[in-house]
Amino acid sequence: MTITPYSILLRKRDGESLTEAEIRHLVNGACGEGWSDAQLGAFLMAAVIRGMDTEETHALTRAMLESGERWKLVDDVPGVGDKHSTGGVGDKISLVLSPLLAACGIPVAMLTGRGLGHTGGTADKLESIPGLSLELNRQLTVELLQDVGMAIGMATGEIAPADRKLYSLRDVTGTVESLPLITSSILSKKLATGTAGVVFDLKTGDGAFLTEIDEGRRLARMLVETSRSLGTPAKAVITDMNQPLGRWVGHASEVLETLQCLDGEGPEDVMEVTYVLCLELAQLLGKPLERRQLEEAITSGAARRVFDRWARIQGAEESWLDDPQLPLAPVEVPILAPRPGHLAKVANRRLGLLLSTAGGGRKVPGDRIDHEVSLRIDARLGDSVEEGQELARLYLRKEDEELVEHFRGCFGIEDEGNSPPLIYETVG
Repeated sequence: MTITPYSILLRKRDGESLTEAEIRHLVNGACGEGWSDAQLGAFLMAAVIRGMDTEETHALTRAMLESGERWKLVDDVPGVGDKHSTGGVGDKISLVLSPLLAACGIPVAMLTGRGLGHTGGTADKLESIPGLSLELNRQLTVELLQDVGMAIGMATGEIAPADRKLYSLRDVTGTVESLPLITSSILSKKLATGTAGVVFDLKTGDGAFLTEIDEGRRLARMLVETSRSLGTPAKAVITDMNQPLGRWVGHASEVLETLQCLDGEGPEDVMEVTYVLCLELAQLLGKPLERRQLEEAITSGAARRVFDRWARIQGAEESWLDDPQLPLAPVEVPILAPRPGHLAKVANRRLGLLLSTAGGGRKVPGDRIDHEVSLRIDARLGDSVEEGQELARLYLRKEDEELVEHFRGCFGIEDEGNSPPLIYETVG
């Protein structure tokens, strides 16, 4: 029987398992051979609703991995590592971890992506830096690793081209929350670079794609086991995303907070998650570190110097590096506590979606992002607050009282409140 997009969609719609040949047909279609955006979107929705079994997931991951180049960075840079986050609100860990590990002698290469749904992408954040180029190929990545010890950017179209197409469609079709699709998307890029090991920051909670910790454990195991089966050692750390990570959410503001972290002035939660992931990746790569070594790389300025040198090589404007400033949107609106009590709930996912609505995200692929739209967090879950105390501050492009009311509704004050743990467990 001839394999066609129509036949594949019918079978997946009816809950049947696809063969490896059918999945390869789909992946070829995502690379531009015979599948329309509408058909790809239909497959993604069917995969979310009907699910994909282990064999289908492995086949999809392998086909997407093999749809493009495989760099094998470890051949030229032994011991190079990688880190990936499943995404959250205010998550700028990658921007701190890379120069920190590089300053400690552990090279790190990351191919990053754009925002999905309510989360901000690392690539989108970095594009707020004037002049910075994020296009990476193998040669430039190796040169960066050998010169400065880190490389972060977006791969040229030769790396996992199928994922580039499907990734953009997932963002606008409501098909982000699928473990098989998440696994194949992450690993098709991560394993294609050919690093010596990868650590996953698996977010769980209201602001994560996977809100329940049991789901997080399932994805953590899927990522670790699939990575290992395809030859790359891996670990996963399950971390909390029930409130924004750090003090700032927004593309430009998170870059500035990254620099504060590298200058030793970062918020405690961001630094704690960064240190834990650094230690896990270092151990996985056979180059164990002590926490004091990481702290010394911050206090000595070594990590910040690595970031500046990397940014300069990738095209950041000298004037910006000399005086790093990024403007915030002009309309400031405080979010105040309506009553005394404790901050008991933060609708974290909703916060991310509202920031996207305000201009910090995309409605369709190719939309321009307003890097200056931001949210400053002034209270953490469990904090005691007084009536009228500032919980957060919005930075919007224009006045919009209805939107502001939605933001206000994201913060719940009750008589009692607890702070969730920051780190839950390690898998692998």
